[in-house]
Amino acid sequence: MEAKNLAEAEGLPLIEWSRVDTELKERLDNWDPGAPDRPTCWLTTINADGSPHVTSVGALWHAGSFWFQTGERTRKARNVARNARCSMSVATRGLDVVVEGEAHRVTDPRLVSEAASLWAQGGWPARVDESGTAITADFNAPSVGPPPWFVYQLTPRAATAVSAVEPYGSTRWRF
Repeated sequence: MEAKNLAEAEGLPLIEWSRVDTELKERLDNWDPGAPDRPTCWLTTINADGSPHVTSVGALWHAGSFWFQTGERTRKARNVARNARCSMSVATRGLDVVVEGEAHRVTDPRLVSEAASLWAQGGWPARVDESGTAITADFNAPSVGPPPWFVYQLTPRAATAVSAVEPYGSTRWRF
């Protein structure tokens, strides 16, 4: 991993990736979706005409990647199937973070089960469906359509973080 201090000219320190990883994990693991300070993850995919499509998603940060789920007929699923390049952004309590990379549908039953368990631990009662390669739950955002919902992993290629609290700074990473 290569890190570049974007705030070096201002005399600010490099942000350590471990701080970003910890903030993402802690902030996205357990949160109340109705809380006023809840984190919102914003997924940006590429439409067929090359324009960006931005939508909020209930994402996880797990094993160094963002994980999200959606129905196969959603725009984000169609966009990722056509062009895997995308980004996810979120503000934690101390950092504004953007992770760029590629998202791919997860079909390994073990990984789908792992993601469902993490969502369930966080308060959304997701479970693996009978196929073993998708998830279901008693409810989901209406815009994702009916179950089953597919799980996607966004593997980072690059990331940028800006610290909103001391120690301030801005850093970009290439993985």
